[in-house]
Parts: sequence; structure tokens; C-alpha cells
Amino acid sequence: MRTSRARSRAALSMAATLPLLAGALALGIPTASADSAPSGRDALQGTKPAWATAAADQGATSDSNKVSIRVHLAGRDAKGLAAYAAAVSDPQSASYGKYLSAEQAQARFGATQQQIDRVGQWLRSNGLTVTGANQHYVSATGDVAAAEKAFGTQLRNYRKGGRTYRAPASTASVPAGLSDAVLAVSGLDNAPHKSSHDETLPPPDAVFRNSGPFSSYYGSKTASTLPSAYGSKVPYAVKGYTGKQLRAAYGAGDWTGKGVTVAITDAYASPTIAKDAAEYAKRNGDAPYRRGQLSQVLPADYTKTEECGASGWYGEETLDIEAVHAVAPAADIVYVGGASCYDADLLDSLNKVVDHRLADIVSNSWGDIEANETPDIAAAYDQVFKMGAIEGIGFYFSSGDDGDNVASTGTKQIDVPSNSAWVTSVGGTALAVGKNDTYQWETGWGTLKASLADDGKTWTGFPGAYTSGAGGGTSSSVKQPFYQRGVVPDSLAQANGKKRMRTAPDIAAVADPNTGFLVGQTQTLPDGSLGYDEYRIGGTSLAAPVIAGVQALAQQARHGLPIGFANPAIYARYGSKAYHDVTDHPLGPNRDLAVARVDFANGFDAADGVLTSVRSLGKDASLKAVKGYDDVTGVGTPAAGYVNSYRRH
Repeated sequence: MRTSRARSRAALSMAATLPLLAGALALGIPTASADSAPSGRDALQGTKPAWATAAADQGATSDSNKVSIRVHLAGRDAKGLAAYAAAVSDPQSASYGKYLSAEQAQARFGATQQQIDRVGQWLRSNGLTVTGANQHYVSATGDVAAAEKAFGTQLRNYRKGGRTYRAPASTASVPAGLSDAVLAVSGLDNAPHKSSHDETLPPPDAVFRNSGPFSSYYGSKTASTLPSAYGSKVPYAVKGYTGKQLRAAYGAGDWTGKGVTVAITDAYASPTIAKDAAEYAKRNGDAPYRRGQLSQVLPADYTKTEECGASGWYGEETLDIEAVHAVAPAADIVYVGGASCYDADLLDSLNKVVDHRLADIVSNSWGDIEANETPDIAAAYDQVFKMGAIEGIGFYFSSGDDGDNVASTGTKQIDVPSNSAWVTSVGGTALAVGKNDTYQWETGWGTLKASLADDGKTWTGFPGAYTSGAGGGTSSSVKQPFYQRGVVPDSLAQANGKKRMRTAPDIAAVADPNTGFLVGQTQTLPDGSLGYDEYRIGGTSLAAPVIAGVQALAQQARHGLPIGFANPAIYARYGSKAYHDVTDHPLGPNRDLAVARVDFANGFDAADGVLTSVRSLGKDASLKAVKGYDDVTGVGTPAAGYVNSYRRH
């Protein structure tokens, strides 16, 4: 993800407050108070990180230290880009759906060659070496002294999280004559900004298997010999839902996603993905892949494979592709791999989708916490999202797997880039699909775990400790976008103060690993050989591709007309029969729900015993799924009427 890195949702990293983008008020992005700049220069808002405080100051960075930067280009008309992106995405606008081709978008809003040349010449004149240039950025390297000269700031060392990083001591700036060309600069600070996949994904280099007993559908097998929970016997966790069950739950009907292309971005690429996807479809009743239906766009080389845990991303890609195909079996899927888990490489992957219009829908199961989001990278990501919006491309990001993030970070906050006003943030649920593929109910995803006592008669410390849950909450940096007005209650929108802010998620789907999806993947077996195996998985890393698949069905229902940036249309359907209105107590206010789980202690067989636990459903940290909009499931999950609501008559 950036000159730092990302996590898959499986996960991502960035840094503190979002920068002001020109014209972004159309979607409610906040206007940061102007940072000062010397006379004749324009400040690059937010380039001094929040953690670069006087108390953390460790002294000046050596002038001879090396710096690698990207100067992100503003393009021809940043204000017009934001306005156009909002207009073509709003069903109430006369411009709704009047998308531009990739070529038209670049000609109207992209950077000019003159801008590229001017920025390059300026960098060289300050002693920096230009290492690359394209329509998105100019990259350069040089020593600290040259970077300080170019950007009108001093670089100093600061303590952050027990380590020392470089950062500007004051807001960076550029000559006023370049203000029309420069959007942001990244790389002046060198704190890690990377994405990662979520903890719910087991590493594909070591086999992972679920122990039984299982339910084949929710409630099919009761744990009758185990202690009761919440006053009754509970069912065993499902073995893992498959496409037929998910399609029934979310109202797929006869729609297949034909004529629609879904892109998936992650870091690296599983070498066995095509084989695994085909085997999974064959075993689990999904349609076989047509020739060319699954394709990959990969970088020439990979970097930071050890630092990013490259093999750990294989399971993410596998889950994303198999989930999209399970829900939308006729949709084309293109996997666009990043050279690493850093922002710069994931941005390059997203830009490939937009520059060549590779897809209509982009599923992204990676992210990080908002406290790690820096304004420079947020600006660069939003630039991609807006360019995609004017081309009719919608971006979907998982909302996170740690609830309000207090347990994992000590601070209540949401995830990025699902905090962006220009993406659809996808939250998570626990899903009950019953006999004959009948939708029963959903709760918000939030898990409490209690283990079976040694005597087998009670659950130790019931209901137990919080383990994971759907990410959600209120942004500290992004103002409430227009589509959330009148839908998101002020109790959430104003959770951080008087200003109404962006709240996540927007929509949701199954995510709880205890009611999760069956995935198939080549893994390293206990004897050291490679073999295909299947296991149950969850996380908002599952919810995002499921919603991407549902959106492919909805686009087919629109006679193929792209939905584009979907949030205005999603919120326009709020309160209708298009959604399941998910609450944490679907069977009544005093009826709590749970499932029993048996896991192999070593992760793959019973040689070292098994671990039995009860997992409570609908217990997401401080977040609650309630009637109406909530910060666990957004407006809800797609119901039987959702896809058909997009039909054009």
C-alpha cells in the first residue's frame, strides 16, 4: 500500500487525518484548516504527521540520509473531478450514469504532460533524481538536504510506537506556480504504511482444517451433549456455506452476473489460484469457469515478500475469487496483484483497473486503522476512487475485523480506506441459512468465546472474551457525505464531536467465521507435500467479495449499465424491502444466540486433541446492530428485492 504497507481483510495501513481535496465538499470530505507556508509557496495540507510532536522529537535527520518520494499529480481539474464523480453517482442527478470512457476521463481530468514535465524539472532543480513519471505521479530520490530544499521543511526524527521514524517538522509546501499540478507528496515520512490480511485467514503455507461435528445448514446438528448457552442447547457451527446457500440468502434469483467484470486487488498472487478455483467450483456445485473467465494482471516483479508475508496473501486471493464466483457464477473476474503490500504498489494496482477500465466492480479485502492513515496517501487513494466513479467503476472495501478497534489498538476508530467517502464500506454479519437454503436471520458479527471446562459440564467464564467482529464506527477525519444525511443517526454521526462525520459501514454481508464460507486452496500438508484442502473462513474479507458478487447481479439486472460508485444508490433504497434490517437479537430482545465449535488443537488433525468452545453471536465490542442504520451492518444486507430493484423498465 504505500511507501509503507497494507494488510488484507483480510487488511491495510496508512496514517492520520485525511487531506482536503479540492471540490471534495460534494461528498462531505472535511476542509482542513490551512497549514501555513512561506510567501510564494502553497502548503501541502497534513504532510506533518500527528505523531511528529515536540515531545517525540529525537533531533534532525542527517542531511546525507536518502529519501524516496512520490509527488502525486492533481490533474487538470481537481474540483471538477469531484463534482462530476458525485453527479454521475447520484440517482437524483440529471447526470446519473453518464460515465466517461477511460480515455475521456484522462483527457478531461488527468494530468497533462506539461504538469508532469514541470514537476520533474522542479524536483531536478532542487537536486533530486527523477526515477519515474506517469499520469499519476512523479517519483524521485535524493538526500534529505535536497528534499528539505524542495519542500520547504526540515526533516527530523521522532519516536513512534517504540521506534524512530523520519517526518517533516512543519507542513511541506511547493512553489505557488506548481499548486495546480501537485495534489500531495508521500515519502517524506518513513513510518510504515502498509496493509495486511486479517487474522481470520490461516496461512496457506501450512494446512488448516476444521474439526467436526458440523451443521450442514444452520441448526441442522445440535450440540446435545455439551452444556447449554443462554438457556438452551446450541447448534454446531456450519461446515461452511457454499454459493447456493449465499445466493438464496441474498436474493440472487436467476441472475448470474453475466456481462459484468469484477476486479480483485491484493498483494502478490497465488500460483495455484486457477487450479484451486476450478476444483472448488467442481466440488461445491458452482458453474465451471469458461475459458478466459478468470484472468490475472500481475506486476513484472515482487518486492518485500518476507516483510509482507507474501504467502499469507494467497488465501485472501483464493477466498475473494471463490466467493465472487459462488455468488455471481457468470461474471468475469480479473485479479490485479500488487508487487508488495505497501501503498505505492496497491495504488498502482488500483490505477491499472481505472486506467484500462478492467472492471465495473472492484473488491478489496485489505485495510488498516484510521490512526495510521496519512493525508498524502488518502489523497492519492481518493483520486483513484473519483476517477473510477466517473468511469462507472465502484470500489468496495471490507470494514475490518476488530470491531471498534479498542481491543486491538486501545482507541475507538474505524478502518481505512473504507473510511473514504468515495468507496462502499462493507460490514459483516453472522448468517443463519436453514433447511432448503432458506434465509432465517442475521445478527451483526461480533464474537465472544468461552472454552469447555475440564469437567465438560460448563463453559469457563461464559460468555467469554471478545475475539473479533465487524469493523465500524465514526471517522475522525472525513465529514459526513451527502448520501448519509437523514439516514445515519446523529448519535453515530456526531460520536466524535459536534460535526457530523462519515460513518461506516454502508452495507453488509456474512462475515462471522462461525457461520462462514467454505473455501478451497492448495496448502502444505502435514507430510510436507502440497495438496488441495477446504476449510471454513470468515471476516469482512468474505463480506466484501460477496457484496461485489451481489452488485454484479444487480448490474446485470440494469441491462449491464454500470452501477458505478454505489453509495448514493445504496442509501436511496434505505428502509425498503431491498434490505434485511439486521439486529443483534433477531429472535427477540431477550434471546441471545450462540454456536458450538470443535477445533483441532494443532490446526489439522486430532493427534494433539481438540478444543471445544461456545461462540456467542452478535456481540461486537461497543458496536450494536439495531433497527435501522447501525455501525455494524450499515443499511443492512441485500434481501430478495435488492437485485430486482435495479431492473430498468
